[in-house]
Amino acid sequence: MSGRRNVLYLFDVDGTLTKPRQVIQESLKSFILNDVKSRVAVGLVSGSDYTKIVEQMGGEEVTNQFDFIFCENGVVQYRQGELKSVESILSYIGEEKLQKVINFALGYMSKLVLPAKRGNFVEFRSSMINLCPVGRSCSQTERDQFSQFDKEHKLREKFVEALNNEFKGYELSFALGGQISVDVYPAGWDKTYCLRHVADANFDEIHFFGDKTMPGGNDYEIYEDSRTIGHTVTSPDDTREQLKQILYHQ
Repeated sequence: MSGRRNVLYLFDVDGTLTKPRQVIQESLKSFILNDVKSRVAVGLVSGSDYTKIVEQMGGEEVTNQFDFIFCENGVVQYRQGELKSVESILSYIGEEKLQKVINFALGYMSKLVLPAKRGNFVEFRSSMINLCPVGRSCSQTERDQFSQFDKEHKLREKFVEALNNEFKGYELSFALGGQISVDVYPAGWDKTYCLRHVADANFDEIHFFGDKTMPGGNDYEIYEDSRTIGHTVTSPDDTREQLKQILYHQ
């Protein structure tokens, strides 16, 4: 697209462009794909898989208007709906270690007493394992209920601490994922992984926008990376306001 600056804006999805696991609002979608994209390149980087990202963006037609689509922290890369590259956590760490992590996690989660428990506590993705104490099949009300309970009791932070203690030397990272889960992935397979896919573009600047930028959050590494300019946001509305400040007051 002619006239654009040689700059890339990368966006987390949950909590940044959408409310957790919900669909992007039409006004924000239009703003990014018209106002923002006319000025800079735009990309998505999420811990979720391609299917979930497409759902939250409102379909492939919308998703594919982004210049870059980095699923599962960028270990799975799509462009215009076409899979460009993928790595496998199973190939990387092997079945034996993988099962030890899953068995420990299931045992740990089985002892938690929560406001609700549903199904799908372990979700196996290409590049990571997603652990969810409440179960990913929970309703939106149950999701919000768990999120509030987690904020009060720090359940996921304690879970991450237990995983780190149990699996020292496994070269795995454990981070808070989205609103209700914990992501498990090989060390270095955090969201900075996506940056290798844009290295040859030689952008003058790469800006990253995310809500989990605190230590232990799954946006922390890319937010702190020397190759990016990090922006902490608190909601999709905050993302829009920060974009306006950056774009219109340069």
